[in-house]
Amino acid sequence: MKNSTLSTLVAIGLLSPIALAFDEPNTASIPLTLANNYQSELDINLYWLSEKLDGIRAYWTGSELLTRKGHKIYAPKWFTDPLPTDAIDGELWAGRGGFQKVARTVLDFKPDEEAWRDIRFMMFDLPRSAGMFPKRYDELSAMEKSFKVPHLKLVVHHPVNSEEQLFNILDDISARNGEGVMLRKLDTIYRPGRSDDLIKVKKHDDDEAIIVGYTDGKGKYKGMVGAFILRMPNGKEFKIGSGLSDAVRANPPEIGTQITYRYNGYTDNGIPKFARYLAVREGY
Repeated sequence: MKNSTLSTLVAIGLLSPIALAFDEPNTASIPLTLANNYQSELDINLYWLSEKLDGIRAYWTGSELLTRKGHKIYAPKWFTDPLPTDAIDGELWAGRGGFQKVARTVLDFKPDEEAWRDIRFMMFDLPRSAGMFPKRYDELSAMEKSFKVPHLKLVVHHPVNSEEQLFNILDDISARNGEGVMLRKLDTIYRPGRSDDLIKVKKHDDDEAIIVGYTDGKGKYKGMVGAFILRMPNGKEFKIGSGLSDAVRANPPEIGTQITYRYNGYTDNGIPKFARYLAVREGY
């Protein structure tokens, strides 16, 4: 965070003044795996999915907690003493929608014992462990079971079979005030830096557009609509085929109908990314 941002957080009571020290330059940044943004050509079958947690990234060295930038996190002794001696990459988390609580609690030199009782250390990787991610995940699972520390939890990962399933899960998490999802590549060792080993998929947005045309369906959709051609309020046009049921493809809304679609950010050209059809706009 920039100094101006932290100063604002102090002014509104989100952080204590002492937390400003965390914005000091530090050359000892922790070499963690960093995420790229999702692209539709990604082979989903090579990844496992987990919920993206809205907390503060934390690295457990085996003896102390550090921020991603290498700053010490002043957690209570009862929080850190029972943790494993293995290095762990994880997130300090207070549940969905709890980022402000995490920031108030974690980024302070003097730990608030009571506030820390709402914080969990969510484990998602073992930086010093050899082997591919499934092996490291099994080790984390065994660690959680053997240590039985109430505030030490495993971030659950599972396979995802298609882009449609990915976005259905994303929609469900977002509807429950979640941050989004992460995709972690299976056949890779733990590698620091930003790469496709780790992918983030952000929350969606909904918007409306007018149907101005159709494309012809191909393959099993021959004789039906392949995609809608939509016009946004700013005049830009794009196509949307994802989310169209067989019934909608066979009997599409008329040209001129306003529909609602869901998307995840914009391309450099201002076109909605990963757009999928939801419904004819209510009240149209």
